[in-house]
Amino acid sequence: MGDYWFKPKTYGYGAAPANWKGWAAGAGFIVATWVILWPWILSPALAGKEPSPAGIVATLALIAVVTLGFIWLCKVKTDGAWHWRWGGKT
Repeated sequence: MGDYWFKPKTYGYGAAPANWKGWAAGAGFIVATWVILWPWILSPALAGKEPSPAGIVATLALIAVVTLGFIWLCKVKTDGAWHWRWGGKT
């Protein structure tokens, strides 16, 4: 049917990477998170300064957008629906 990057988990809720594209999407999400965190939170903290309140708010907003986008991508690229699974038991 389609090119699915994720497969539904056997136990629990959600999906797991099914091929290299799923793993690359997960790695990209982690890299994007670090890129967002670095200028406003991590760099000032390493320099011994307090992060600015505006920087914290901007960081949280960008992290929320990237996270929601990643969840949307996972749902669209999953072979099947997301629901709670008990390992094949009904």
